[in-house]
Amino acid sequence: MYAGTVTASVAAAAVMGAGTLLMSNPGTSVADTPLTRHPAQELVTVRRASGVDDPRVYAHRGASAYAPENTLPAVDRADALGFDWVENDVQLTRDGVVVVIHDTDLRRTTNAEELFPDRAPWAVKDFTAAEISLLDAGGWFGPGYAGTRVPTLHQYLRRLGHNGQNLLLEIKSPESYPGIERATLRVLDEEGWLDRSHVQGRLVIQSFGADSLRTVHSLRPDLVTGFLGTPTVAELPAYAGFADQINPSYTGLSGSYVTAVHALKGPHGKRLQVNPWTVNDAAAARRVQGMGVDGIITNTPDVVRAATRG
Repeated sequence: MYAGTVTASVAAAAVMGAGTLLMSNPGTSVADTPLTRHPAQELVTVRRASGVDDPRVYAHRGASAYAPENTLPAVDRADALGFDWVENDVQLTRDGVVVVIHDTDLRRTTNAEELFPDRAPWAVKDFTAAEISLLDAGGWFGPGYAGTRVPTLHQYLRRLGHNGQNLLLEIKSPESYPGIERATLRVLDEEGWLDRSHVQGRLVIQSFGADSLRTVHSLRPDLVTGFLGTPTVAELPAYAGFADQINPSYTGLSGSYVTAVHALKGPHGKRLQVNPWTVNDAAAARRVQGMGVDGIITNTPDVVRAATRG
């Protein structure tokens, strides 16, 4: 999902669209990965809970307006801002490791071209987990984040668990990664994310791939799933057979469409939900809130919360 801009740093972020563990820093174990926050985060003292009528706010790729997307610092920044829900993207390395990264190539958010100049087009699927562990995934965003690594899903889930956060997980480009659904579910299971408490209220799996979501639903029918896109109203009943959420781009979204989605029940017998993306300014947040959306996916969760809080 691609986003708008709010600052010069965010301008770069707006273009943005698992076996062995990748180390968060060279020579540092996962257990020893620093949990310190950006100094400015220490000043943030906001409550997590919002009013009952407020849309849920999902921090897109973490608080990606303020820290490099899909990294542990972005997770921590969302936590420091007081957000329980974060969104991320997962893909597979050449050796089958589930890693957290948005683009299907490594060029925009890492220094892969510099470290591996002869490996064009630098596709994620062409690199091993060990090779990706060498990349700097933060320097592009700002010098203060130089040395940040691409996390594995294992690492990412552990950080969420440490922070007490929840996850909206996107299976990215599933057509490029046969078996990614099973691989992702395996990691979730190994990290304890398929137990009753997580499945019932702390985890949603989404994708632009309808077939991928059908696979997830068939493997784990208890999981909450979301389709990324805008099926026609006539198509919605078919999607309600395997998706609990319809999560469209906010551009072009209408109140009548939200009403049409809400008129249907998903595979768990509950009303379908609508969570548009990627809403980064107050006016747009208030506009989609007025349509009755259930949640909002955003790079700037603090801006959206302030705009929509009752």
